[in-house]
Amino acid sequence: MWWHALPDGRIQCDLCPRDCRLHDGQRGQCFVRQRAGDAMVLTTYGRSSGFCVDPIEKKPLNHFYPGSSVLSFGTAGCNLACKFCQNWDISKSRDMDRLMDQASPAAIAQAAAASGCRSVAFTYNDPVIFAEYALDTARACHALGVKTVAVTAGYIHAEPRRAFFGEMDAANVDLKAFTEDFYFKLTGAHLQPVLDTLKYLVHETQCWTEVTTLLIPGRNDSDDELRRMSAWLARELGPQVPLHFTAFHPDYKLDDLPATPPATLTRARRIAREEGLRHVYTGNVHDTEGGTTFCDHCQAALIVRDWHRILQYEVTDDGRCPHCAAALAGRFEPYKGSFGSRRIPVRLASHA
Repeated sequence: MWWHALPDGRIQCDLCPRDCRLHDGQRGQCFVRQRAGDAMVLTTYGRSSGFCVDPIEKKPLNHFYPGSSVLSFGTAGCNLACKFCQNWDISKSRDMDRLMDQASPAAIAQAAAASGCRSVAFTYNDPVIFAEYALDTARACHALGVKTVAVTAGYIHAEPRRAFFGEMDAANVDLKAFTEDFYFKLTGAHLQPVLDTLKYLVHETQCWTEVTTLLIPGRNDSDDELRRMSAWLARELGPQVPLHFTAFHPDYKLDDLPATPPATLTRARRIAREEGLRHVYTGNVHDTEGGTTFCDHCQAALIVRDWHRILQYEVTDDGRCPHCAAALAGRFEPYKGSFGSRRIPVRLASHA
């Protein structure tokens, strides 16, 4: 899907703003979308780098059926070129033999339901680049009452964006920084398309949306940038959209930088709250304060977390504060307990 022929004989991929123009046999910069004859093919359809059952808080999503489990999987490749990629062995992979697990969309949906997962997450690498596989899987999941989650950088054109997020129940969008210079130099992409995706998700879809920013020392963690980003999110998306600040560790092409100090996450959370955001979290650190969901109205601690574990849960079945009855932004249902911080590898029984 999403390509057109050019007058010079090439075909152009219309999935994302990279607009790759390909001769026969060439792959796009994502590596997985390839021209074959006079059409485009998705080389990773039905092939995965592995399946795991995770806590939904790991995605991270703190306001989407808290405590539930999610069947997570990805493929290979990526349409960004982040020098700081924390999952580079999958997202930067050019070794198709890594994709050992094969499964049809129906098999994935059935495995999620059999495992008691509330949702399936397209993650590890950006699901935008395997959109057709994700869409077919999402439809199979919905047929069984299983929700769908996209963990994405949001780098996608408008037409495929409508189709893709039309089948997603939740998304965590990785807003990598708030400057064009950072995006261009460290990701090989541009900032504006990501901002456009965020506004589209919040204002034009029913897809529950949360935002994550990985804080990299000296690159995107200044008070000024954090303040401008937080103010934009509060103004353009609304104060109730959750924001997660997570800690960087040295990896891939930025292995010469130090890890993010916990104090940086605490400072970023304070700044974001000062700019009007009501649900700001810290990730990849043990920080009970930074992991707690507070009531907008009375400030009662409603969901207390330590990393991915829920220590205390006080939200009514319909998503309200039991102390003042104020509604809590998100998607909620009767609480069945916390899946905890486990990560359970899954081998799908069917390769159909």
